[in-house]
Amino acid sequence: MLVLDHPSRLNGLVGTTIGPGEWLTVDQAMIDAFADVTGDRQWIHVDTERAAREMPGGKTIAHGFLMLSLLGRLMPPLYEVQGASRVLNYGSDRLRFLNGVPAGSRVRASITFKSVEPVAGGRKCVTETSITVEGQAKPALVAESIFLYYD
Repeated sequence: MLVLDHPSRLNGLVGTTIGPGEWLTVDQAMIDAFADVTGDRQWIHVDTERAAREMPGGKTIAHGFLMLSLLGRLMPPLYEVQGASRVLNYGSDRLRFLNGVPAGSRVRASITFKSVEPVAGGRKCVTETSITVEGQAKPALVAESIFLYYD
């Protein structure tokens, strides 16, 4: 894990990539729980019997938005900014779901720091985050994430 002692240290990270992080298994129970919370019960995510017959690989696939929500779990172990009074998730840009995540797959994240610019009382940091699937060359998700770090 990369630990920065102050938000001002983000300035020196532009162009730096950290990761990949640790693997996380995306199992059917996680997919089903996400479907329950969001109401997105499309068969490609939750119907294991039909997926066995009709899906390439014979498995359900995780929701794209599940992968996006996992950024909140996969990013923090990669780096920490100490000395910030608060950190706000400002959003995502250029979000792409490029590859399916079959149930039972392991995923992990990498982060590239794209830009850091001043904002009132702190810094706006833009990162490009990729989630890769074990055994697949093409990432499942690529997104620019924007965070505000206040001194």
